[in-house]
Amino acid sequence: MRSRAGRRAGRAVVVCALLAGSLGGCGVLPPMPDPVPADIVPSAPADLSPAAGGDALSPDGFDAVERMAVRIRNVGCEELSTGSGFAVDEHTLITNKHVVADSKDLEVSTYDGHDITVGATSTAGLADLAVVRTTDALPSFPELADADPEPGDPVTVVGYPAGGELTVTEGEVMGTTRDPLNANLGEVLLTNAPVEPGSSGSAALDAKGKVIGVVYAKTADDNSLLVPLSTLQDMLGDDTAFTPAKGC
Repeated sequence: MRSRAGRRAGRAVVVCALLAGSLGGCGVLPPMPDPVPADIVPSAPADLSPAAGGDALSPDGFDAVERMAVRIRNVGCEELSTGSGFAVDEHTLITNKHVVADSKDLEVSTYDGHDITVGATSTAGLADLAVVRTTDALPSFPELADADPEPGDPVTVVGYPAGGELTVTEGEVMGTTRDPLNANLGEVLLTNAPVEPGSSGSAALDAKGKVIGVVYAKTADDNSLLVPLSTLQDMLGDDTAFTPAKGC
């Protein structure tokens, strides 16, 4: 395991955010945010996308995998919670629906502490997934893998357990199991990569740094549960899979 920070604690199957909830329904992905007004000149960040050689370390020592991870702080209707997420393109984040549920305000920040303005959020009815559109450009985003992993394949999880420091943990795929939280979802991935509350929405990556799943829970024996890549891809390609998230 490689970690910038981390703790482990045994408990029953736990949704890995500091506050859990759910939303569901049918609809479409949220629209892209409006463009930045022409009379505003933003300070342009360096192009750190994979297409521009984003695997290189940034000046502060973070690689492309770490730069694509974001910390999500949900100022909720009654409580405050934290979770994680990751970019899939310059203006789109993937996380869990329980991370963004019952939100009054979503605060998103990057690996280097920059705040990202959120545009619109939608949640899935079938799986614990959410899509967050951002107005500000995201610094880096990984590729999706070609297929779901096989048992024994390595896995790396990148997120912000307990809303703290960026953490990278490693393990391997143990196989599949029936989803204990979303009965209609079916099979999910089981890994031994350590996760904690606050890790919900973290990207799970293969040996090449490509996304193979999304962390959403842990088990009593400290294994992690992932929504598989194939499910994520199917739902992103389905116009009826997501509905705009409802706040307070």
